[in-house]
Amino acid sequence: MSDTIEIRKLRVTTHIGVPDEERAAPQVVLLTILMTPRTAFADLADDIERTVDYYAVSLELEALAAAKPRKLIETLAADVADHLLENHPLRRADVLVEKFILPNTECVAVRTVRERAD
Repeated sequence: MSDTIEIRKLRVTTHIGVPDEERAAPQVVLLTILMTPRTAFADLADDIERTVDYYAVSLELEALAAAKPRKLIETLAADVADHLLENHPLRRADVLVEKFILPNTECVAVRTVRERAD
């Protein structure tokens, strides 16, 4: 099955960065999430209860990012992927976090992929 749900460049506010001074001020980072649901689209019967509510996911990720300070964007990526698999009917979660910190670059990005063991 290759059906996926994607949320691109969700803007979330978080306190993130290695130096204390960087973490002190809120920053916007972008999350791109690729979710592989357990149920194929053809089997959803046009019923929201049988799929992943991507609006609910977006609200959860905004709250997750804001919930606590982190030093590493790698930690945020892992937290997001783990949250998705623990709270939604997904087989796989692919998470990209983009941070805008280095001069002369578009961004710094990290990606993690988690798959459900069953």
